[in-house]
Amino acid sequence: MKAIVNPDICIGCTLCVQSCPGVFRMEGDKAVAYLDPVSKELEACSRQAADECPVTAIAIQ
Repeated sequence: MKAIVNPDICIGCTLCVQSCPGVFRMEGDKAVAYLDPVSKELEACSRQAADECPVTAIAIQ
């Protein structure tokens, strides 16, 4: 699976980084998904981060 953060939508709230730091990190004022592909043990927290994103900037594929 793959997690993608849309930088045009991301507001830099850091919720994804807090939920799943093994996949997401901040670069400047935007979040990025730096683990590709997402490992099996981090899939649940990646989905949680996508669900919690207040502006739905995270896509899970």
